[in-house]
Amino acid sequence: MTKTQSAVVTAFPRRVDATPSQDLKPALVANRIREMILESQLLPGEPVRERALSEILQVSRTPLREALKILASEGLVKLHPRRGATVAVLGANDVRHLLEFLGGLEAFAGKLACRNATPEELRELRALHHEMLASYLRGDRIGYFDRNQQIHQALVRCAMNPVLAEHHRVVNAQLYRIRYECNLKTNRWEAAIKEHEAILDALEARDEAAIEKLLETHVLKAFDLMQAAGDFAKAK
Repeated sequence: MTKTQSAVVTAFPRRVDATPSQDLKPALVANRIREMILESQLLPGEPVRERALSEILQVSRTPLREALKILASEGLVKLHPRRGATVAVLGANDVRHLLEFLGGLEAFAGKLACRNATPEELRELRALHHEMLASYLRGDRIGYFDRNQQIHQALVRCAMNPVLAEHHRVVNAQLYRIRYECNLKTNRWEAAIKEHEAILDALEARDEAAIEKLLETHVLKAFDLMQAAGDFAKAK
């Protein structure tokens, strides 16, 4: 596994449901296809070729098709009657709507985290922030993005709301590749570091109003950055 692939897998960990064995295989297949999409091995708009994937993943068509249904429910692929599946394409409006929703989820998560986070969890978040800062100082974009995602995921865990966490996981999956590529193209590192610092300060102060505003603004800035980078120049 390459360094880039390792960062992708760390920031978006494998998800295996604790369900009976007959349901486990499609979940594992979905994990692998999800990774292929996030790693740009399968590109937006590209058809998902079932025969080739079956051979690569060494599975039959039945668990593969069940896996594609899982990914379709997450918005990562589109299912077309009698035409198979394609990797989902996100236009400017799609990304804006998803980021608005993600910003709202994280703002609410921050509010709940102010109530529920333990001192140990706060120390963990600070440690991750220091690791992200170290990656920034080294110019390590992959390490920086990895720690950035871990911070957001840890904050959502601090909310102690499994329904919120599941919605966050699904929406973040749809945006992950775009946000990763945006991170490689832009130079907003220093501002983002300061925003994370302010978010952690608000969390440690248990300031619900401040952290809600900070998180929503922080997430939505990604859309402005992608527009400035010209990512949506051809989007309709």
